[in-house]
Amino acid sequence: MTGHYIVEQPGGADALRWIDTQLSALQPNQVRIEHTAIGLNYIDVYHRSGVYPLSMPSRLGVEAAGRVVETGSSVTRVRVGDRVAYALAMGAYGTTNEVAETAVVKLPDTITDEAAAGCLLKGLTASYLLRKTFAVSAGDTILVHAAAGGVGLILCQWAKHLGARVIGTVGSTAKAELAQASGADHTILYDEEDVVARVLELTDNQGVPVVYDSVGAATYERSLGCLAPLGMFVSYGNASGKVESVDPQDLASAGSLFFTRPSLAAYANPLSALDDLADSLFGVIASGSVKIHIKQRYALSDLAQAHVDLEARTTTGSTVLLPAFTAD
Repeated sequence: MTGHYIVEQPGGADALRWIDTQLSALQPNQVRIEHTAIGLNYIDVYHRSGVYPLSMPSRLGVEAAGRVVETGSSVTRVRVGDRVAYALAMGAYGTTNEVAETAVVKLPDTITDEAAAGCLLKGLTASYLLRKTFAVSAGDTILVHAAAGGVGLILCQWAKHLGARVIGTVGSTAKAELAQASGADHTILYDEEDVVARVLELTDNQGVPVVYDSVGAATYERSLGCLAPLGMFVSYGNASGKVESVDPQDLASAGSLFFTRPSLAAYANPLSALDDLADSLFGVIASGSVKIHIKQRYALSDLAQAHVDLEARTTTGSTVLLPAFTAD
């Protein structure tokens, strides 16, 4: 017997419901993974609440690590017994999942299952943001919103590894200390300081060439104001709500800015691109340049509380769910 969480209608954390299920037959291109650790990500909140609409009822969760226990007839990428992780397949909130082999990456011995579940989606995101969306170079000054969050901490460390100067916005002094310990050269308390004025002060009124913004509506205007002419506004999340509209004239008036809303799915296609993102991530972790901060661990049965804490912004770094605990 196995089981997983579903939502039948969009809603709050109380919409999550555990159900017991039987194992289903695999499609030829699928692998069955027995989970050892599951990642918690803000995209899960978007799916649960309906910000990103899904067909209902739906399984949730997009990231997990574990071991391959069964393969479909056409699978060649992995074998039974392999340690693997995925970050692009629905249904991670369960004891097992059946996913396409093209969503799976094999884990090197240098990466633990918990680290993989806590970093794969966030780390692959950081990989394309820093290397593809805007190629950060030594000497660049960048602005990272939510610098003490899961992606933020990886961005800070990786950007420092690339030789960049990092400015991070945070919500508390404790988060500022965490971001600074992870490579942020300067931190700004966004509830207490004028973010635009402080960024301009730190850049001799030049602004930054790129802003990485996972917050959304609450930071849109500030992000525009922090950019140098011809700078790039990278909007990769909506933690405070969606930006309802982007006026092209705003981009022109602020200095012929570029605005992009990237997604991992686009940057991880074709399969060789996914492997490139994963290899670069595992490389910087193995070298010690990026450390994965697992700051919270919950039993899978405490999923609803994990969602509440994530939305309340009381979490830092990465969070993992452990299915070895029995769901209520």
